[in-house]
Amino acid sequence: MQKQILHVDVNNAFLSWTAIEMLKQGYNKDIREVPSVIGGDESKRSGIVLAKSPKAKIFGITTGETLYQARMKCPNLEVYPMNYKLYKQSSEKLYQLLLQYTDKIERFSIDECFLDMTNSLMGKTLLEKGIEINKRVKEELGFTVNVGVAHNKLLAKMASDFKKPDRVHTLFEEEIPTKMWPLPISELLMLGRKTIPKLYNMRIKTIGDLAKTDKQLLIKKFGKHGLMMWEYANGIDKSEVQYKFEKPKGIGNSTTLPEDIREIEKLEEVLLVLTEQVTYRLRKYALLANVVNVQLRTKDFEDKSHQRKLPEATSSTKIIYAEAKDLLHEMYKQGTPIRLIGMRVDNLIEKDELQLSLFGNENNEKQEKIDKVVDELKQKYGYNSITRAGKLHSENKIKLKDI
Repeated sequence: MQKQILHVDVNNAFLSWTAIEMLKQGYNKDIREVPSVIGGDESKRSGIVLAKSPKAKIFGITTGETLYQARMKCPNLEVYPMNYKLYKQSSEKLYQLLLQYTDKIERFSIDECFLDMTNSLMGKTLLEKGIEINKRVKEELGFTVNVGVAHNKLLAKMASDFKKPDRVHTLFEEEIPTKMWPLPISELLMLGRKTIPKLYNMRIKTIGDLAKTDKQLLIKKFGKHGLMMWEYANGIDKSEVQYKFEKPKGIGNSTTLPEDIREIEKLEEVLLVLTEQVTYRLRKYALLANVVNVQLRTKDFEDKSHQRKLPEATSSTKIIYAEAKDLLHEMYKQGTPIRLIGMRVDNLIEKDELQLSLFGNENNEKQEKIDKVVDELKQKYGYNSITRAGKLHSENKIKLKDI
């Protein structure tokens, strides 16, 4: 099966996260909109620029140069200190959002992650998932990300480094000659500073030049590194997304709607799609939920949520959807324009922990068998191969493919 990989990279992470926190604290200026940097102690010549705003970049300020040099370029430059605690918290918020899409996440650094979406597309294309993540991060977390969309980690990383900020770029195999090969050789990952001059001396100046160079010649001159360079230049990367699996404490999903919705019947249809995705993952991890939560956000960005404890821990789509639907009716005021709807389940336990009653529950056992058959069909023939009756006519009312 062809891998489906996303690379999510926060734009100007340290500065963006600082700006958001300052705005929350009542600061009357967005430091992303003025010449500003995140750096060390400016009184010391050793203090360097760790992140810069787009306006600072216009002055020629670069990451890694001293604050003294940056101040020479822009006398009105605003300098703000590091806040590792804030960055760690912001990174965790991003990670928790990404966990709604897949548990196979490699934290490549504090501000970038690889996602293996191979078995987690839920009926969508990889590009649609990338666009959805880009949009949700901006609307729910307040900062922007670039998302690279590809079939391996190398190409996904290269794609996310294309034009910034707030972009989604693809780099599929057929796009390598037009999107990657014209780039200067210095743009290729894993090339050290000492290697680039040697390639220049061989008249290799672009990634395309390297891709078309005889592989054996590169191996002879650079050894194993020469083979890796040639493979990377040709878009070849067999490395896996390195993730540490931990069973989640809660599972949720939400969607920003393609248009504001005012009819509760349409909201019910979206809620059913979200519930199917959440309960599918519950059963995949052999977990049961004790609590259901439904969230709504209006077009004016007012948030409201209700939750309820289930009578019995379950992973049944039918039971959890019934509870979620009741919560929706409790909290929704007919006619209110809704922009986002979400649902999640919490207080999860291992399936084996459930204390079954002496005689069991025939209805629950029947529903569990139905869910198991549905899951197996989805795994074998694709997530959209089978759908519930409540969704059959929904495509005429709502673009479910956008959810």
